[in-house]
Order: sequence, then structure tokens, then C-alpha cells
Amino acid sequence: MIKEAIFPYDKIRKTQDEMLLEVADAIKNKKNLIAHAPTGIGKTVSVLAPALSFALKNDLTIFFLTSRHTQHQIAVKTLKEIRKKHNQGFCVVDILGKKWMCLQGGVNKLYSNEFSDYCKRLREENECEFYSNIRSKGKLSFNAEKVLEELKKIGASHSEELIKICEKENVCPYEISTLLCKDAQVVIGDYYHVFNENIRTNLFKRGSKELEKSIIIVDEGHNLPGRIMNLGTVKLSNLILERALKEAVKFKFDEAVEHLNLIRNALDFLAEDLNFNKEEKLVKKHEFIEKIEKEKNYEEIISDLIFIGDEVREKQKQSFIGSIGNFLEAWKGPDKGFARIISLKEGFKFPLIILSYRCLDPSLITKEVIENAYSTIIMSGTLTPTFMYKDILGFDNVIERVYGSPFPKKNKLSLIIPETTTKFTRRSEAEFEKIAKISAKLVNSIPGNSLLFFPSYNLRDNIYKHFHSLCEKTTFLEKPNLSKQEKEEMLERFGSYSKIGAVLLGVAAGSFGEGIDLPGDLLKAVIVIGLPLEKPSLEIKELIDYYDEKFGKGWDYGYMFPAIIKCLQNAGRCIRSETDRGVIVFLDERFAWQNYYKCFPPDMDVKITKLYEDKVKDFFKD
Repeated sequence: MIKEAIFPYDKIRKTQDEMLLEVADAIKNKKNLIAHAPTGIGKTVSVLAPALSFALKNDLTIFFLTSRHTQHQIAVKTLKEIRKKHNQGFCVVDILGKKWMCLQGGVNKLYSNEFSDYCKRLREENECEFYSNIRSKGKLSFNAEKVLEELKKIGASHSEELIKICEKENVCPYEISTLLCKDAQVVIGDYYHVFNENIRTNLFKRGSKELEKSIIIVDEGHNLPGRIMNLGTVKLSNLILERALKEAVKFKFDEAVEHLNLIRNALDFLAEDLNFNKEEKLVKKHEFIEKIEKEKNYEEIISDLIFIGDEVREKQKQSFIGSIGNFLEAWKGPDKGFARIISLKEGFKFPLIILSYRCLDPSLITKEVIENAYSTIIMSGTLTPTFMYKDILGFDNVIERVYGSPFPKKNKLSLIIPETTTKFTRRSEAEFEKIAKISAKLVNSIPGNSLLFFPSYNLRDNIYKHFHSLCEKTTFLEKPNLSKQEKEEMLERFGSYSKIGAVLLGVAAGSFGEGIDLPGDLLKAVIVIGLPLEKPSLEIKELIDYYDEKFGKGWDYGYMFPAIIKCLQNAGRCIRSETDRGVIVFLDERFAWQNYYKCFPPDMDVKITKLYEDKVKDFFKD
């Protein structure tokens, strides 16, 4: 069975053979698979090799979906190695979002929906030379044919390589990618390429693909529910309305000014009892629509704003007027699985009023794909409890597997220290000082770099006031919203201290919480301080209530498990290869409580102790 899987390497890792066999079996029997696969198994090749073997024999297409740039690269590299090892001539295309493949200047500043409208206008009016150069007199141009032949010859190229080849020949990279799709047995893309219905319909039509003949592989699957909920969420704010009004005045759309003032009045009416003590409340669909309809027909306003938005985009790249028309259309959607919330937030110049139509249930979008695809496989190093993902993503006919770590147990020490807490009711200077003292004792005794994760920047800074004088090592503080370059520079500087040791203090949901690799001696310890529980907002309350009604597990699915998953992602930064040695510490008494402790996967082998100094010293002595 493994020989049939066109595996590209001579050696199969421990537990990798299990995964190879179970992936092959799931696909062969048209079943789905949820796989918790810790770092080191080699999950990319363990899924791609058997999936590709079956797909080539049965005329199926693989869609490998990941949100991380590095995972695109790993998938392409793996497929290149399979081609080379087994002399297979299959074709691979790596697609990014259309905006990120566009050769037009300045489009990276546009929102996705704005770019979509801008791109559509350029194409329809023959103002994009890259798109126009794809065809000549109804047929593919010489340049397009040349690029396609070159890419087919390469067989498996990363999107950056494809963009460079297209730029040289002045043709649209995204158009070339969709044309290449027709010949591709593997399409590497983002979650949205399959789970966004409009994007999927367009891509599948142009690439001559069918969902029923597709094997869907979702990498870093713990991110899928959140990404899909964002996909299904739309927002309107007084700031967007102000920008839309300026736009309408600028282009002399008097009717739009009238419509927008009416919408602004409705927004103000809904928010009139909000203040900074009561920052948000639920609203009903009809409250917003009826307030507008007292003056004008709601449907007519939608039509007018969308039409005017198109007119504006003929003069500039984006239209706030058009985006408001799109919001009004989306607001008419169903109530089940959604929350309608109006909130008040501090703004730069004036308080922000935000009306949100928020998706609570990702299965409203994912279930259709999972039910109709040939087989769907979702995998991650933090996909426990698997039954939660089965429920909230709408899986049926599914196998749930939790694989053990292939790394030697002696190389990792995982501890829970139940001596402090970041629980809101216990927060005080005395507690912050206690957390700082324990953290400093740990990092001072660790021979190398340590990475500390906190639930928020505010908590980090309150603890750092005490920590910096107790810590004997150089410290780095993560800043909010780091650019890619700033993140890489900080990691490089931090890594350069590996011999003498330094401490990087970050945030659970920040730039370093997941998706970074510090192998070997670059990182010796991760300390997860406190639980990064979401602020108990109305959305979280609605989420808990919704999952309580649907599964009887509202608290777990809506509040507790998401926080634990962040902690496990943070912890996963420590041991990245079979030769790495390191300590992982969970510093909060709540980690020892049974309802939280049960969430740790068995392969972590977490021990609860107050004798942490001795255990850490003994571990590194050995």
C-alpha cells in the first residue's frame, strides 16, 4: 500500500506509515479524515503521496489548501520531489488570491471586494494590458502559449516563479494560473479558492474541475473555522459612510448622498442608547430595514448604490458607495447561525459605530463542500479535540485520528505550574509580580533562548514591569501589527542570542504565536502564561448560546477550546525537529483543572508540578 503511494523519500518516519495507510484508505473508500498530526510526522507528504497516487489513477484533482506562504512552498517542494523520484509527469499550479498575483501597481492597498470590482472594470473596458495580452482574436496569444508551455515543462512551480515568468511576457499571472488549472492534477491554493462559493464556481468552471471529482486537503485546519466565519461576516460603520458621502459629493451623485444620509440616520438611531459603559447590543434585521423604509424602498437603495459604485470605479480603483450597497444586500440574509450586533468603539477622530452581521456557524459554508467533494482531509498539529472540528465544520462519514509525536519523549519536558493565574478576578500587582518571579527563575535557569506568550499586550506590559529587573538576559518585546520584514528582523536578532540566551515576550494571538520555526539551539523554552480567553463580548455570548443549542457544548466550543488551541500552537514553537530539546511550561493554575487539562493531547505528556526549578535543571543536566 505504501509503495503505491509514490512516496518520494527512502525512509518513512515513525507513525508516518500509519498516516500514509489511513489517508489512502479514507480516500479509496470516499471517506473524510480529521487528522491531529504533531510536528515531525511529515504530514504534507503523508497526505499528498497517497492522495496523488489515487488521483492519477482515477482522474481526480487534488486541492491542497493552506493560508501560509511557507506551506505553499513545502507543498511545491514535496511534489517536485515526487515527480523526480517516480518520474511522474503530473502538473501542479500554485495560486494565490487574485490581488496578490496582480501586476497592476497599488492594488495591494485595496480591500478584496474593492480589488474584485476594480479588476472587473479594467477587464471589461480593456484597460489591463496583462489581461488583454492573454488572447488575440479570440485565441490564446503567442506569449500566453509560451508561458503555459514553460510552466508545464517545469511541472511544479511556486507562485513567485510563475509571477516572474508572466511578468517577463507581460501576461496576467492569475489568468495563466486558471488556464494551467485545466491540465493540473494538483492545485495549491488558499481556503477561499474552494470554500468561497463565488471564487470556487469561477475557478472550477475555468479550470474544467468538478467538486465531486476533487480531493480536498486542508492544511493548518485549526484555522479553518475562524477564516470561514470571517468570510461569512460583513460590517458597516459610520467611518465608511463618511468616506462614501465624500465620494458621492466628489462625483456629484446627489441621489447617493440622500441614500447615505438615510442609512447614517438609521445607524445613529440603532446606536442612540450606546455609550462607553454599554458598548454593544443585539439588533434585529427588521429594525434596520424598517427605519430606512420609512423614507425609501430598501431594495431600490441597494440597486442604486451598487450601480453608482460601478460608476465610481470607472474613475478610481475603489468605491465605498458600492461596498455599502453590498452590505445592505448581505444584511437580508438568514438569522440562524448569525448574530446582528451594533457596537461603539473609540476612533481616531470620532467614536466608531459598527453594525455587524456576524457568522457564528462555519458549517453553513463548509458542509456543502465536504458533502460534495470526493474526500476531504483536514490536518494540523493542533486539531484536538477532533470531535469539535467534526461538529462545527459539518463532517459526516469521517474518520478521526490523533497521531502521536514521532520525536523522542526524552527531548521534551512539558510542565504545568499551578502557582499563579491571569484570571480577571485575581489580577493585581501582587499576582503580576508573582508571575514575573516564576518566569524569571525559569528563563534564568534555561541555557538558551526562551519565548514567553501572554494573553494580551496589556497583561504582558503589567508583568514586564516586574520581570525586566529580575531577568538576567536580554529581552525583546513584540509590538502589535508587525510587518513581515519587522517580524523576520526581530526573529533574526533574537536567534543570534542562542549561545548566551535571550527572552522574547510575545502575545498568544500575535506575530509569533504560530507559523514560525526556531529549530535547533535557536529556542530552548516556551512559557505560556495564562489562558488567552476571548473578551466575553456579545459575539462570544451568542456563539456559546448557539453551540449550546446545537451541540450542548457552548462553553467548550465557543470559549474554552479556542483558547487552549492557541496555547498549544504557542507551545508548538519549541520542538521543531527530532534533535531539538526543550521545555514547555504552562503557567496558570487553570491548566491543572480537569476541564482544561483534558484538552492536552496525550503525546504532550504534561506533568503538574511546583518543583519546576529542579525539574528544569535536571532536564538540561541530562
